[in-house]
Amino acid sequence: MEYDVVVCGAGPAGLMAACTYGRLTGGAGRVLLLDKKEPWKEPIFCAEAVSTDRLNALWPISSKWVRGGISGIYFTSPKGFRAEFYSKDCGSLLDRALFHHALADGCAEAGVECHFDTLVKELSREGESWNVQVLADGESVQLKSKVVVDATGPGCRLTHNIKCLEGIESGDTDLEPALFAVAEGIEHSREHIELFFGSEFPDGYGWVFPRDGVEVNVGFVLGKNADVGMPLRQKLQEFIGNRYPNAKVKAIYGGKIACGQSKRPLAKLGVFKAGDAASCVNPISRSGIVESLLCGKIVAESVVEWLSCESDAARAKVEASVLDRWMKAQGKAHLQIANAKPAFGKITDAQFDRAAEKLSKIPRGKATLWRIFFTVLSACPSLIWKMRSFLR
Repeated sequence: MEYDVVVCGAGPAGLMAACTYGRLTGGAGRVLLLDKKEPWKEPIFCAEAVSTDRLNALWPISSKWVRGGISGIYFTSPKGFRAEFYSKDCGSLLDRALFHHALADGCAEAGVECHFDTLVKELSREGESWNVQVLADGESVQLKSKVVVDATGPGCRLTHNIKCLEGIESGDTDLEPALFAVAEGIEHSREHIELFFGSEFPDGYGWVFPRDGVEVNVGFVLGKNADVGMPLRQKLQEFIGNRYPNAKVKAIYGGKIACGQSKRPLAKLGVFKAGDAASCVNPISRSGIVESLLCGKIVAESVVEWLSCESDAARAKVEASVLDRWMKAQGKAHLQIANAKPAFGKITDAQFDRAAEKLSKIPRGKATLWRIFFTVLSACPSLIWKMRSFLR
């Protein structure tokens, strides 16, 4: 019942943190990975597209869990002008269920003890360790661990109201509403993502992401203070019905998602935050899969160092370094994007239409980065920041 590390949450961040720790310690460290459900059961909480190069650098891509490739993005304006950004094989469409299963298999091979039927209820500090209260098979059990990794996702409640952890707790201010459906009967390009912009999606955007050539992921994310005057489910139904009257909605998912880059410390007193729980998310595109994998890796590497420290001062130094490591790897770029986010929200429908209309006339073979840059800049200078966040 005692562990070196307990990882709470088996999303990309938790799976990567547990697996990386297991590999770095050669299976010698006692690490436990917990989640209330198996991570390959209904893991559809995003649009499932990632940068091929960035993912492959963190976890070698396998055809077993990739639905297909992405070679472009359509940016569609309110009046329907469509601008294409083409970059062959720039992205991959994941089968999240199989991808999570591969990560979980990697954890098991690295000596991680996994329990995907266990709910983490509460943390409490006792001496130099943490008590982790869990619910497993209807029975309350108390575990003890030197380190806890909080990878419980956006709006995490695990560290709320723990006074000794003031400074790393998350707040609802970092969450935005998102809703999407898995649907059939929507005409689309299997190799393109389509993104919709304008006042219909205040401080956010709509999308159609291909899945398997038949199904698509269609939905939207809105700014945290957006008021659309109707329930979000109704808005999603209108969005789909107005554009795709023949669509057949198979399932609807939604909730609050992380929307920005936090400046809060990522670790304190042996508690480390990772992924969406740490708000390590692209503020404009809201992409978070690869970001979570990278954050989980950084956290695991830091935990290994932390456990080797012989003094509180040395451990505190490692904890302070986690945010610095993340900022160097990705966080600084996120903060730059965040600075442009308010200006992006002020772009008018007419400006979106003007930029997209100009770009739509550029032949694919001649749409160089410089030509795209100057075309967008001449139509609406602030829009270039939006494009940078998607083309990173």
